[in-house]
Amino acid sequence: MSSPPPLVACTHRPARGWRDATPVLAATAGLALAGVLAAGSALAATYPITPQQRATAQQVAEAGVPLSDLVPNAPDSHTVKPGDTLWDISGLFLKQPWRWPELWGMNLSQIRNPHLIYPGQVLVLEKLNGRARLRMGQAIPDETVKLSPRIRSQPVDSAAIASIPLNLIGPFLNQGVVLNDDQLANAARIVAAQEGRVLMSRGETAYVRGDLGGARSFALFREAKPLLDPTTREVLGYEAAFVGTAEFVRAEGTSTSGLPVPATVVLSSLRQEAGVGDRLVPVPTRDYSPYMPHAPAAPMQGQVVSIYGEALSAGQNQIVAINRGQRDGMERGHVLALWRAGARAQDRTVEGKPQPIQLPDERSGLLFVFRVFDRVSYALIVSATEPVKSGDRFSQP
Repeated sequence: MSSPPPLVACTHRPARGWRDATPVLAATAGLALAGVLAAGSALAATYPITPQQRATAQQVAEAGVPLSDLVPNAPDSHTVKPGDTLWDISGLFLKQPWRWPELWGMNLSQIRNPHLIYPGQVLVLEKLNGRARLRMGQAIPDETVKLSPRIRSQPVDSAAIASIPLNLIGPFLNQGVVLNDDQLANAARIVAAQEGRVLMSRGETAYVRGDLGGARSFALFREAKPLLDPTTREVLGYEAAFVGTAEFVRAEGTSTSGLPVPATVVLSSLRQEAGVGDRLVPVPTRDYSPYMPHAPAAPMQGQVVSIYGEALSAGQNQIVAINRGQRDGMERGHVLALWRAGARAQDRTVEGKPQPIQLPDERSGLLFVFRVFDRVSYALIVSATEPVKSGDRFSQP
């Protein structure tokens, strides 16, 4: 394997290929891991590994993965590229790409933390006695250049690849909010703008009344709409339309004449113009821990509630709300199978009047759950062979 993010500057022409370099591997891997582990316990806190994942990896590391679990065209090797994710790499080797802990387990002795995998590293697939394992390979440059002793420091985790494509869900983590009992009705609200304006733009000042809860940063929402269970029509929560963000400037008070003086905020970013009546919700603390794709431990059934953004149907890389949340055992990182409802048809092969029949449901894609609320969760459509619609069914994969 090539080294982790460069701790020492070096220059060589791009390699035109790689070959097995077992004698060099141990020394190179040892130096690479030494550099990674020297980063200390801060990395462990940033990139946690659950006991279950570690146990899975250790079990696989001992036995390897059955060849039947590999995709038919699994490559003999893969060089990690910028933009790769653990999901991508797992999908190259394994039939079920969310089983990345097993991919890590196949290389457990050399990759101590699956989140510390970097572009340029080479993964080599070995097959022996009906089992498969991954080990690190070494990219061989065309020529060797003598390095000077000068050191160039760089954060060791700056280039580590992500578990899933975070660019697809990152902007949504603060914008998609499901509230219980229409909490927006009691949230702080914009009551006025400068010079009597009705609509406000980025950088302008707004005046607010209500309990700000001591927060300094806020998300602005309007028009909370109920999310209804597709089958029972029960209200599962209230989804609010994201307007933008605001920053606290000045607390509310009382004028010399005894009238209330609203608090002051400045509009820091806007998706649409803000207006009087828009509600302020403190920006929640972001969970920066890596996503751990995994299947539910127990059977899980449910339905798609809605397509985010008012669309009637959705495809790959779009976001949906589903009717299962924390109280149902849904977890951040769960992978779910999407199912297309079987169409109604008629059996015309029988004598007499054709008999109505229901064709079986067919699997049509995968969901990845990235944000979980009490009774609702948001999920990314990772793959879909058919348009996804409200009411579509999902299950454990």
